[in-house]
This record gives sequence, C-alpha cells and structure tokens, in this order.
Amino acid sequence: MAKSNLDERALIEQARHDRQAFGELYELHVDRIYNYIYYRTGNQHDAEDLTARVFFRAIQHISHYQDRGAPFAAWLFSITRNMLANWYRDTGKWKMVPLDNMLHQQLEDGPEYSIEKGQDRDALLAAIRRLPPRAPGPVDTQVCGTNDKF
Repeated sequence: MAKSNLDERALIEQARHDRQAFGELYELHVDRIYNYIYYRTGNQHDAEDLTARVFFRAIQHISHYQDRGAPFAAWLFSITRNMLANWYRDTGKWKMVPLDNMLHQQLEDGPEYSIEKGQDRDALLAAIRRLPPRAPGPVDTQVCGTNDKF
C-alpha cells in the first residue's frame, strides 16, 4: 500500500475528532472538487458555494465514513454529485428548450435538407467550372464547402 494512502487514512481517523486534520484533507481535495463543480455549473460563485457545502457536509458526516477500499475522494465526489443534483433541482438550472425550436432544428437537420444543401453545392460548383478561364487566379471554393481550386 502506498505511503500516501496510509497518510490519508491516518488523517481520516484523526479528522473524526480533530478539525485541524480535516483541514488537511480539505487542502488535499478542494481543487478537484471545485473544478468538478465549476465544470458542471459554469459559474464561479455557485462553484465556490457548492464546494463549501460539500466540505461542510463531509465534516458533519466524517464520523460515518467507512473505508471500503475506495479512495476518500470517491466519498467526497459522491457527496458532490448529490449536492449538484439537489442544486439543479432546487434552482431549476436545467436548460429548457421549446419544442417549436426542436421541430425546426430537426427539419433543418433532416435528410431532405441535407440532400437539398448538397444539390445546391453541386450546382454552384458546376457553375464555377463553367466560368471562362479569364480569371486572373484560382477561384477559391471554400465557400462551397470544398477545397477544390479552379
């Protein structure tokens, strides 16, 4: 077993009775917990608030923590996931998308739209190919979605 795991286990045992030891556990894990929350909330203030709540909950329940072979961080992340789920539910942060927009988007992404777009591109490329060779340089067809040079 790695020395760091033994050190963390000793800290956990100490933290059950000593707030200073919990502070060391906090320092070991706060950045990862904060980053996890920030990535999911996209807001610094919410991430800071939720990170504080996670560690407050952890310190309240450290006496119930049981080492089952998983890292202590796994226990913290389970608290974090539950905290985020509650936060999303309580604040209504789920993104609502009107069905009208979804229907319009599906029509644009449908097979008919793709075929029409391809036919338009092919017609434009054919018209470019028919241009007289008087042009001073190559015609860039990047606007047509191809990398052909004429």
